[in-house]
Amino acid sequence: MNRTVHSLVLASSIALSSVGSILAEEARADEAMNAHVSDARRETQILTSFSMNPHLHAYDLTVIVDGNKAVLNGTVEDAIGRELAERIATDVDGIKFVENRIVVNTAYTRVRQVSERGFGEKVEDATISATIKSKLLWNSATDGLDIHVDTNNGKVVLSGVARSTGEKETAGRIAKFTNGVVALNNDIVVGSPAGSSDKTEANEKAEQTVSDTWITSKVKSSLMFTRGVDGLQITVTTTNGVVSLNGLVDSTAERELAVRVARDVRGVKKVDADGLKVG
Repeated sequence: MNRTVHSLVLASSIALSSVGSILAEEARADEAMNAHVSDARRETQILTSFSMNPHLHAYDLTVIVDGNKAVLNGTVEDAIGRELAERIATDVDGIKFVENRIVVNTAYTRVRQVSERGFGEKVEDATISATIKSKLLWNSATDGLDIHVDTNNGKVVLSGVARSTGEKETAGRIAKFTNGVVALNNDIVVGSPAGSSDKTEANEKAEQTVSDTWITSKVKSSLMFTRGVDGLQITVTTTNGVVSLNGLVDSTAERELAVRVARDVRGVKKVDADGLKVG
């Protein structure tokens, strides 16, 4: 009897042990599968960013992600492209280490010529043009000017007529510091635009009726669209045309650029940046 009970206990223990092993193995398999899916998702995200970038889309680059590490391979024409690819990979959530094996070869023949623009590049260029046009419209110096904006692979051409050299330079600065712009050709002519007096009078009337809410909205948008300024770290409030900037920036240059961007928005009477700290 005791021997029978002992055998049953032993058999049960073996069975439970086997079940536990099977469950543990299944758990390890699920974990490995989840890790594989996460790696594949990050690889896709990095490759998509490469294909959408006007500087990298023509190169045949590959990515292998293993956990928090990404390994980059391929060939580019210059060191800038190599550094850009590494920066893009580093910025992906979950990537802590990047092994950059991309080779720089100035004689490298691109897989696809830059002129062969895909849908992603066209959308990005259209976005850049629309952003610049909006910022010109919001700006107190360039609002009302008939300025045309054309963007091709991040290279912007401005044309049209400005009333002064200062307006031309302001338009150029606005375009130059817009996110996504890699080169600028300012072909704006200084002269007397047709109907300029009427537009000036209309702008003066419009400026008188600009609300604080409108100013705050346009200052925030302008900061978000400006390269070299982290608009997410800056809060904006407006009272009777006086704009207050608060938050943290990385440098004095970023602070000065943020103040200048805010000051240029139509309707802004003054910019108070005492609360915008460098840290």
